[in-house]
Amino acid sequence: MVHTVEIEVAGRTLRLETGRVARQADGSIWASYGDTVVLATVVASQVAKAGIDFLPLTVDYQEKSFAAGKIPGGYFKREARPSEKAVLTSRQIDRGLRPLFPEGYYFETQVIASVLSADQTGSSDILAIIASSAALTISNIPFDNPIAGVRIGRLDGKFIVNPDLETVAKSELQLVVAGTADAVMMVEAGANELSEAIMLEAIELAHAEIKKIVAKIRELQAAAGKPKRKVAKEQIDSALAAQVKALVAQGIREAIMIPNKAARQERLDEVKDGVRKFGT
Repeated sequence: MVHTVEIEVAGRTLRLETGRVARQADGSIWASYGDTVVLATVVASQVAKAGIDFLPLTVDYQEKSFAAGKIPGGYFKREARPSEKAVLTSRQIDRGLRPLFPEGYYFETQVIASVLSADQTGSSDILAIIASSAALTISNIPFDNPIAGVRIGRLDGKFIVNPDLETVAKSELQLVVAGTADAVMMVEAGANELSEAIMLEAIELAHAEIKKIVAKIRELQAAAGKPKRKVAKEQIDSALAAQVKALVAQGIREAIMIPNKAARQERLDEVKDGVRKFGT
């Protein structure tokens, strides 16, 4: 069954749809914004990867020539390696999503956002953030705190939500914000010597738009979401945790205040080694 939600953002319709394509994925979203279309699919292993204590999450943002109505020709007739924008957008998506997975979730998880159609608004990266989050939210993967992304520009003293490429080129601010309904998760910005107050106002404007989009993702989840997997949280002896904290807390506080990165890391390694030796 196909489920769809729509919301107007900056004068264009953002549409999120699930149930029509990629139905064998754990979650999939066909997202459109203006004439830009992104398909986000998410899958996760059913078995936790042995011997690791981190989330093996892979995020791939893919843009091909066909999305702009072009076919590679000339000497090179195949698609080239991922562009710099594709790599950076993959990292943008990852940074917003990764902290929101539950502790103890060590299952290999893959998120792929494929640009199927691109217009001249340059909004495919923003749409990919939203689509990836929505795909995870409606899936059975234990991700239940959706995010959305918004770009903010500033021209002639006025903020512009999701400006097109022509406006971005003239803008004195290029700000990308990703966040949940409650908090900002990721900020990337370039600006022409703007004040802190203006930057904070831009972030607040972005977050106001993010809240509206997240509400629509929640609406889609209520209509088409799958039951979430249960995650067995690792139980750590409270007495042991308190003992380790007493051993390392002060050392870590001192280490993180060291300005030099190499020296800071060396001191942190010394703190860790001290705990290991104490345990033996």
